[in-house]
Amino acid sequence: MKKNKLLSIVLVALLLLSGCAGKEKEAKAPEPELLTSPYKKTEFLMGTIVTLKIYDEGKEEVLEKTFDRIKYLAAHITVNENEKQSEIDEINRKAGIEPVKVTKDIYELIEAGEAYSVDTEGTFDITIGPLTNLWRIGFPDARKPEQSEIDAVLPLIDYEQVELNKKDQTVYLKEQGMQLDLGAIAKGYITDEVVEVLKDNGVTTAIVDLGGNIYVLGKNPSGREWTVGVQNPLSSRGETIGKITEANKSIVTSGIYERYLEVDGETYHHLLNPDDGYPFNNDIAGVSIVTKKSIDGDGLSTSLFSKGIQDGLEFIEQYEGAEAIFISTDNKVYITSGLKGNFELTNDEFKLVE
Repeated sequence: MKKNKLLSIVLVALLLLSGCAGKEKEAKAPEPELLTSPYKKTEFLMGTIVTLKIYDEGKEEVLEKTFDRIKYLAAHITVNENEKQSEIDEINRKAGIEPVKVTKDIYELIEAGEAYSVDTEGTFDITIGPLTNLWRIGFPDARKPEQSEIDAVLPLIDYEQVELNKKDQTVYLKEQGMQLDLGAIAKGYITDEVVEVLKDNGVTTAIVDLGGNIYVLGKNPSGREWTVGVQNPLSSRGETIGKITEANKSIVTSGIYERYLEVDGETYHHLLNPDDGYPFNNDIAGVSIVTKKSIDGDGLSTSLFSKGIQDGLEFIEQYEGAEAIFISTDNKVYITSGLKGNFELTNDEFKLVE
């Protein structure tokens, strides 16, 4: 008995030593070497400036991989009025005729767009293409359509008329003249895909900026969360009204002066209401949304614009994993409860409403 007891004690001791050694080995796992001056690449893509910064030493070649991914997705998503070569163009061309088989990426993007359309009860609608194609806001040929033109296309905007077949990976628009327009969530989807490329290639610390869709990966080289400026929606890109600190988060900003059209002294912004065919008209000048995934920020921004500040605040407070900063047309700032203690106002022209 004593011999067995002694053997048990020895075995326990060996197991404890083995566990300690494992912990010691785990504790000594090398931390990635981070640069204070990152590898950086900037290109003009999808009508906006795209910038990527990687702080992990020895990961410069990942820049090219991420931009290859961006260009591939943009070519398959972008609706090109002249060339009509993307998969979305093909779906629109076959509206009311037959389903179109698409790649996995495009199917997932459309599936996500349909889900946002359902969640927002149509204030975000992936079939808004006929309307955006009338206004063309953001393009050289932008114009205010005639009321008769708007009335003619409104019946074509109905996300419930999109038929998805997951098994065959096909998309079918049931009515001729229907058009998908995924511009409202495309940058968010591509941003998330870029983050996946970074992670798959061992990058731990980076900043992704797809023309206002920001993603901060990891913490900054000093070990603290990134400080992210909140865009002033009433001014050119780069001017901020405040700041927050975040890590592994997306910050998406949309504003009424981001893209707009002026006709007879009146300004029409690019966020269009599927119900009446005109830009949303309320007290919101801009909104910044903080989420884990950039596509969520994109999808939510249109819905929030449709609701106005008070209803928008109530809506987003019920949405798990999302926070928002609203800027009103009279320079007031409203934040959701999860950002209290994090958001700092830095522009004297604005007032934070508690």
